[in-house]
Order: sequence, then structure tokens, then C-alpha cells
Amino acid sequence: MDMDQAAVFLAGSILTMMGFVVVTIGIIVINNLIAKYWKNLGWFNWHTEPARFATPEELDKANEPKLK
Repeated sequence: MDMDQAAVFLAGSILTMMGFVVVTIGIIVINNLIAKYWKNLGWFNWHTEPARFATPEELDKANEPKLK
């Protein structure tokens, strides 16, 4: 690899990464605009209820023997 090829490779690498950065920033800006001004479609519901743990009284009641 001579100097010309190395210089072209370096310039191409730098320009490619700058292009990826510009595209990523554009995607983030568009996403923020959509999230700010448009209503959520509600296709996915990622928010679930927090887990409820049993109290000691409930555990004692569950461990009692069952009478027939």
C-alpha cells in the first residue's frame, strides 16, 4: 500500500464515519419531533404494572394446612 492509497483510505474512513454521525443525528432529531408533536399509536405497550410481593401475613395464610 503506497501513500496515495493510504491517504484515500484514511479520507474515506473519516468521511464514512462523519456520514454515519450525520445520519444518526438526523434519526434522533426526527424521532424527537415525532415523539413531541404526534400522538402515540399505542401498538406496543411496554409499560407493565410493577410486581406485587406477598406480605408476611399472606404467606402465613397460604402455608396453613387446608381442611376438607
